[in-house]
Amino acid sequence: MALEELARRLGVALGGTGRLVSLPADRPTVYVGDTHGDREATELVLDRFHPGEHVLVFLGDYVDRGPDSLGNLTLLLKAKLAHPEGVHLLMGNHEGWAVAPFTPADFWHRLPPREAEVLGEALLRLPLAAHHPAGVLALHGALPDVGSLEELSRVEPGSAAWRAITWGDWLEGPGSAFGAGHSGRPAFGRDHFLRVADRLGVRVLVRSHQPGAPLLLFDDRLLTLFTSRAYGDRVRRVAVLYPGGRVRTARDLVLRAL
Repeated sequence: MALEELARRLGVALGGTGRLVSLPADRPTVYVGDTHGDREATELVLDRFHPGEHVLVFLGDYVDRGPDSLGNLTLLLKAKLAHPEGVHLLMGNHEGWAVAPFTPADFWHRLPPREAEVLGEALLRLPLAAHHPAGVLALHGALPDVGSLEELSRVEPGSAAWRAITWGDWLEGPGSAFGAGHSGRPAFGRDHFLRVADRLGVRVLVRSHQPGAPLLLFDDRLLTLFTSRAYGDRVRRVAVLYPGGRVRTARDLVLRAL
């Protein structure tokens, strides 16, 4: 099936969904970091954690940088359409091309204009975050300064909150917002994390996006995860949240190397 047709089907499938996914508590949840054109990583995830038995949450950035962006994105879209409740594709900054173009963007630059337009519009319908009732929130970058989880479901592409979610970095020190950090991306510190996470009832934030970030930050409540050999520390990791366990820090999730 051609990528353009997959994009159209994805747009239809996501037409009635919001920006915030509510995850079930009774199935293992597998969080997958940036795959960035690493189709093999996605194949390993789908093989080892079948979406009929697990809930897979991909944290965004499926294209660019890696060797097979087209194959990786095609595989992910097919998996989403085949398992709509078992596969959740969150939006990263590389899926926000239609609103905020960037460089390097080898995948997007190679697409014919019409195909890039159709795909870009479809990917703008992706959800931005996924919430687990154990108190775990997953998104691509940083927490926006919102008053409730419900507000996340209404974040619009291109807004300041959207930019925090898809482009935001975290810095280790105290403080709240630091304006433009690396490459002009918004950056946030410990004070912002604790204030917003506690307001939202989030015990642990699982995210990706920032290759220079430590694996754990802020009393182990922030986990930065990569699953691509093309980016980050080039170690393919996923994090698994099993049913029934109490979550106090990210250490209560099980890290698995692929």
